[in-house]
Amino acid sequence: MKAIQFKEFGGPDVLENVDIDIPLPQGREVLIQVHASAVNYADTARREGQYVVKTRLPYIPGAEVSGIVSEVGEGVKRVKKGDRVVAMMDSGGYAEFALTDERSIIPIPYGLDFKIVAAIPVQGLSAYHILKTLGRLQQGETVLIHAAAGGVGLLAVQLAKRFGAGKVIATASTENKLLLAKEMGADVLVNYSEDEWEKKVLDATSGNGVDLALEMAGGDIFYKTLKCLAHFGRMIIYGVASGEQSRFYPSSLMAKNQSVTGFFLPPLMRNSELTKKILNEIFQYVAIGDLKVTVGHVFPLEEAAKVHSLMQGRQTVGKVILQP
Repeated sequence: MKAIQFKEFGGPDVLENVDIDIPLPQGREVLIQVHASAVNYADTARREGQYVVKTRLPYIPGAEVSGIVSEVGEGVKRVKKGDRVVAMMDSGGYAEFALTDERSIIPIPYGLDFKIVAAIPVQGLSAYHILKTLGRLQQGETVLIHAAAGGVGLLAVQLAKRFGAGKVIATASTENKLLLAKEMGADVLVNYSEDEWEKKVLDATSGNGVDLALEMAGGDIFYKTLKCLAHFGRMIIYGVASGEQSRFYPSSLMAKNQSVTGFFLPPLMRNSELTKKILNEIFQYVAIGDLKVTVGHVFPLEEAAKVHSLMQGRQTVGKVILQP
């Protein structure tokens, strides 16, 4: 089968198109013929050797795929050959076939497209947990969402409104991206590529600041976001897209009783029943039209290196999908 892998850490050029054997499922493993593989910023962090946990080489990126069950191991009970499914895994998604444990698999609701479904799990779960589990969003609160035209951002804008946010402030780097965030329900638009954008955020809150901030850029964005937090404000860190780690004095949070919390999805996914419950809830939102999933770009599998370059150059919108 065709697959994308890297044998050393580095830039997009370390991604190689390779031919490898199709894996054979054993025990509770399921082999999926991939129809769509989603691309995440975590994939670029893996490639650069900067991921939260160690990446063992050689490595095939890809944490979420949708497709059709091709073969099953002898211990599989929940799915069968021919089922349409979506799955999350530690690696292996950038390939024509992907192997995963049956406990990570969810049937695809009738009528939903492979590309749409592949775009949901990681970013849908992330947006949900960041807002509710860690962010503890309350009715009427103000939410600041950075990179609001990205995969997590677009879902977070919509879910924040659905969960009762009083005002959603969306930031992005271009006017077109901001307009997309507005279409999804954002109330205030701020271009964070402009100087002193944090003053616009504070103006939009009458100087009070935001109750909850979603931050994934790092560097200068992190420091300015701290200035935007209200009394009892919470900032959730879920990425470092700029590659610039941030340092600050924790005691600076004391004056306004603020908090900064790190978010990492894999430990939350160990509760497979909760994960399936949340995903099925999100799938239902999509099925009835209450939640729009933006697949901004679809590329052939062999162009994975190009996709990574575009993502890190902030030249993508919404979710990016690879298709074998």
